[in-house]
Amino acid sequence: MDRFHLINVFVAVVDTNGFAGAARKLSMSPPAVTRAINELEQHLGLRLLTRTTRTVRVTDAGERYVQDCRRILADMLEADESVSGMHASPRGRLTISAPVLFGGLYVTPVITEYLARYPDVSASCLFLDRIVNLVDEGVDVAVRIGELPDSSMQAIRVGQVRRVICASPDYLAKHGIPLVPDDLHAHTIVSSSSVTPNPVWKLVENGDIKSVHLEARMTTSTNDSALAAAAAGFGLTRLLSYQVAEHFRNGTLKTVLTEFEPAALPVHVVHREGRHAPQRVRAFIDLAVERLRADPRLN
Repeated sequence: MDRFHLINVFVAVVDTNGFAGAARKLSMSPPAVTRAINELEQHLGLRLLTRTTRTVRVTDAGERYVQDCRRILADMLEADESVSGMHASPRGRLTISAPVLFGGLYVTPVITEYLARYPDVSASCLFLDRIVNLVDEGVDVAVRIGELPDSSMQAIRVGQVRRVICASPDYLAKHGIPLVPDDLHAHTIVSSSSVTPNPVWKLVENGDIKSVHLEARMTTSTNDSALAAAAAGFGLTRLLSYQVAEHFRNGTLKTVLTEFEPAALPVHVVHREGRHAPQRVRAFIDLAVERLRADPRLN
């Protein structure tokens, strides 16, 4: 019994929603597909598919099993690529994750350069402001901002960013510049967190962490809208330095209380395969590390 062949047939049946579709996809006869599924079910001692005259449905056990089968097939494909394609041009699909703004500003240019360099690769970009599980969500490479918990992932540091408090020059001219953390209570605050309307900004004063509890006039779930409100002169907001770098350069925003900022947050390129990563992943990591480390906004 060729287990690899059997699970390949089973996945094809699920993906094509039927035996006939799997037969066409695998260039097999429908009876051969039926025999393969019967043999696999007999080996496992359970039913993976429920057949009727019109439909083929996956059982609960089959649904769990097909997920494992897909991972096995993907791992075997990557193993083949790692061995036979080490010196070949990258090919296949690459999935990358990053925070929303960081992905748009810094990762997208790397991806487009990479795809232009390697025409046999396609890319899926998951730009989300949450931690993505690389294994569960099928992500090859992720950019993470902040200290990394202990894990089996491989991480390459490419830079750092600061947590900055900023406002427009017009706002500061009208309302004054805060000189110490407690001065923030007298200012209009824009919070980019939807978790609570009363943000707590942690700053460093006299060598100790100081938690400043604030009441926000405006609370928003997106960094973009907090940035727009601050640039329009509405109040003070706190964001990461890369998010406001362009506004600093053109003078639409200025930082305050810089001497009270906490330690900078590291930026890492994270992946899970290590030295056994397929060529398309290694090539992207090499380019991303080179480009991000060379960006002065991150270093």
